[in-house]
Amino acid sequence: MKNKSVKRVFGCLALGLGLSTATIAADNLPASHIALVQDNTTVRNDDYISRRPELSKRLFKSQVVESEIVRIKKLLKNAKLAWMFENCFPNTLDTTIYHRITNGKDDTVVYTGDIHAMWLRDSGAQVWPYVQLANKDEDLRKMLAGVIRRQFKCIIIDPYANAFLDPNDPNPDHQWQSDLTDMKLELHERKWEIDSLCYPIRLAYHYWKTTGDTSVFDEEWLKAIANIVKTFKEQQRKDSLGPYKFQRETPKASDTVVNDGWGNPVKPVGLIASTFRPSDDASIYQFLVPSNFFAVTSLRKAAEILTAINNKPELAKECSDLATEVETALKKYATVNHPKYGTIYAFEVDGYGSVNLMDDANVPSLLAMPYLGDVDINDPIYQNTRKFVWSEDNPYFFKGAAGEGIGGPHVSHVSLNMIWPMSIMMKAFTSQNDEEIKGCIKMLMDTDAGTGFMHESFYKDDATKYTRDWFAWQNTLFGELVLKLVDEGKVDLLNSIK
Repeated sequence: MKNKSVKRVFGCLALGLGLSTATIAADNLPASHIALVQDNTTVRNDDYISRRPELSKRLFKSQVVESEIVRIKKLLKNAKLAWMFENCFPNTLDTTIYHRITNGKDDTVVYTGDIHAMWLRDSGAQVWPYVQLANKDEDLRKMLAGVIRRQFKCIIIDPYANAFLDPNDPNPDHQWQSDLTDMKLELHERKWEIDSLCYPIRLAYHYWKTTGDTSVFDEEWLKAIANIVKTFKEQQRKDSLGPYKFQRETPKASDTVVNDGWGNPVKPVGLIASTFRPSDDASIYQFLVPSNFFAVTSLRKAAEILTAINNKPELAKECSDLATEVETALKKYATVNHPKYGTIYAFEVDGYGSVNLMDDANVPSLLAMPYLGDVDINDPIYQNTRKFVWSEDNPYFFKGAAGEGIGGPHVSHVSLNMIWPMSIMMKAFTSQNDEEIKGCIKMLMDTDAGTGFMHESFYKDDATKYTRDWFAWQNTLFGELVLKLVDEGKVDLLNSIK
């Protein structure tokens, strides 16, 4: 999901995967962005040999995760599905985790995969499915606590930044230091996105509810949540545009921001402006609806923590009041009456009456709102919206010989017809129909290009044309989905896939 050439995808070779590559000529794809696929002469698909790094090269090892892999593989009769689960579910642990002790406390940096930087969003999503196993593995629990602590440290450094550098990295990636914004040496990138401040709260709350450990909610947590509330309020833009602006010298329009870096105007109606989307693309209308929904639930989780653990009633009330204000504004401004689908949620609005009707594959998205717990899955407006976004009435819905799903402008420098597996996973996560779920899993299995891994996106008519070989979020998310379906008693459904 990051803006980078897919020619860099095999940074994973350094982690000992030992895979060779073959270039694929892609119709209508610029030569500079031809995808790489793993050479199937190295590992034949019908052998389904594990493509995990060898044991000595894995960055973090968890016996409970290994036991879970064994358990699930025994239940799955489809050899390819079992193979893909084994490759994908531990991918974050195997290849992206750097756990250490800093000042006597756990501290964990999580790379996004082929980019050696830590996105607040990606890192929170990457480790999410391991939280449910934390009570069975103390080392895993400590690693997760370290992720939470590192996220709080990042928010204290700069609540407007989306991606941070590893303080122990001897060769930090400073490629965006020339961006026209208040860059700091600790930052990889400084794109303001609401969800960057929501994912850490979501993870910390889930960790607390699962493990009962409250030690992460210390003074750094209090500083971080104070920064979050302050930033959200600044970006309601009631009294001024706020302190954040951003521009980049780039040929890609969605990588920079109009109006001298302030973005298109918004009317102060109580919603929070998000200059960028979860895709790291600039918003058109800055009141990004799914991210505002995410802010509401995150603020309420924060208020619960502040009340139950920190005894900070005033700050808790500030969070609750802000959540209610944003929620009220969403009810008034976030919906539109579509002539075909009825009342649906817009993707972006500006408070003046302008709306952007689309969805992007990146989470939070309109499709993914029940997955995050931001709307009820049976909410009729959501169900109308779900039908809209999974149709050709959504300009970023693509359908072809290889599959169908939602993409986004983030990879439009490659091709407009690129489908993100993440959107197919979100359709499955939010589905109440077994046949629909089965179809999603089959499509994900059929579009791995023989690699046994998920990718950022694939071309709608040929899945061997894809971006990013090593994208840990999508890999781990696929594992999370399979694990969820097994634990919900849908083993027979998975085993019926041919």
